[in-house]
Amino acid sequence: MSDSTFYVTTPIFYVNDAPHIGHGYTTVMADIITRWHRQRGERVWYLTGTDEHGQKVLRKADQNGVSPQEWVDKLVEEEWKPLLETLDIANDDYIRTTDQRHLDGAKAFWQALYERDAVYKGSFSGYYSVGAEEFVGDDDVADGEGDDEGFKVSKLDGSRVEHMTEDNYFFRLSDYQQKLLDFYEANPDFIQPESVRNELISFVSRGLRDLSISRSTFDWGIQVPWDDKHVMYVWIEALLNYVTAAGYGVDDERFKELWPANIHIVGKDIARFHAVIWPAMLMAAGQPVPHQVFAHGWILVGGQKMSKSKANGIRPDEIVDTFGSDAYRYYFARALTFGSDGSISWEDMHARYHAELANGFGNLASRVAAMIGKYFDGSLPAAGETTAAEQKVIDLVAEAVAEADAAIEAVAPQDALSAVWRIVDELNGYLTEQAPWQVAKDESAGDRLATILATAAEGLRVLAVLLNPVMPKASAVLWDSLGAEPTLGALADQRIDGVAAWSQLPAGATITKPASLFPRIEAAAE
Repeated sequence: MSDSTFYVTTPIFYVNDAPHIGHGYTTVMADIITRWHRQRGERVWYLTGTDEHGQKVLRKADQNGVSPQEWVDKLVEEEWKPLLETLDIANDDYIRTTDQRHLDGAKAFWQALYERDAVYKGSFSGYYSVGAEEFVGDDDVADGEGDDEGFKVSKLDGSRVEHMTEDNYFFRLSDYQQKLLDFYEANPDFIQPESVRNELISFVSRGLRDLSISRSTFDWGIQVPWDDKHVMYVWIEALLNYVTAAGYGVDDERFKELWPANIHIVGKDIARFHAVIWPAMLMAAGQPVPHQVFAHGWILVGGQKMSKSKANGIRPDEIVDTFGSDAYRYYFARALTFGSDGSISWEDMHARYHAELANGFGNLASRVAAMIGKYFDGSLPAAGETTAAEQKVIDLVAEAVAEADAAIEAVAPQDALSAVWRIVDELNGYLTEQAPWQVAKDESAGDRLATILATAAEGLRVLAVLLNPVMPKASAVLWDSLGAEPTLGALADQRIDGVAAWSQLPAGATITKPASLFPRIEAAAE
């Protein structure tokens, strides 16, 4: 186990938008990765949270006749925190940008930049997207069409933009062009996947302009510490959550333990903020840069990126209500390649649920327990002589565990699950070939029957441990059905590096048939 803490973050999500499966995807993938590292026995810190300042929030609160604080409190409690429960997220911390610790840490950070002459006062005149809370260059502005006719829109995301002129404070981002390029070259894994890395290197190579970091026409935000007429630009303030949650400016010991973060997991549409602006800010403040920014792709529904205008912004709870949280977590980790765009559909979820979870994994667990119950009165038999058939299972399990662990290290959860599913397929094939129901008809073959079923039970023990980070509910049920806890301990205490060691389940363990891990679903929601 490393002496340091494995620190993983999601972006903090903007509260004005209801949670959709894109938010759920980011959060679940980060959760799977951190749960796996916990299963390794490492100290882990998983941070998520909400971004609650900015002009967009202020306007929405005004429209609803409440204060901005009342508005964000309502959204966090009714929309965003319930998402974590819906998806079984085991986060260690939840940061809100209205938290006092964030306010204090953000002010301390920008005061440090001010004292280092990294910011200056100037004037901004140009376009701003309130919807995206983003400054938009003239080259990225176009005339709107259709419902947007008569307005200017951003080419980046289609949101309407407004022309504004303000006296603002600026961050000397242009000073960091070569420093960033040198850093990328020295740290080739800092931006992943490679496609995003190449895109951002090209972006930085074209030149960086100084960045406006404050707003002076409204007050819903954190005041600039040396000028209370300005509040921090919401994106700049939001990026600071990763250090303010870790204790920057408030708890030096905590900050020393947690920072720098190991991985910022983000959507590719915000990779530029995290892999260009954020490291430049940290360099300017004299702080270490995170080890990696991993940008996943878009989730496509019907071949299109999710958006409200296309009415394809599916909510996570719609899927969980149909398939359950374990199947939700499994599907998004298994069916999509993390780092690439990927398409989803109800039909594919339904098909994978039955083929891979109900028939493949769930039925395996059910029939092994049923046969031990039928032939050995629910008591795990002692295995006899190991034949080539058992050794094949043992060897494959060891290979699959190593492959899965390496895949998580490479931030490739889909490859980890593919490796784990080799065990599911191998055990199903092993049972088909060995046909314990036929062996049971021969009274002289009791030792052979015991070996077959003990081998299958050991394989299920391995699966319970490996799938615990992905499907915690089903894994807990399986662990309980194997009677493992009295002798092996809690499922959470089982370690990845020791899971492939064979014959850990003791003879005589009480095996019970679990309730169906994945009951059939006759019709998926359309």
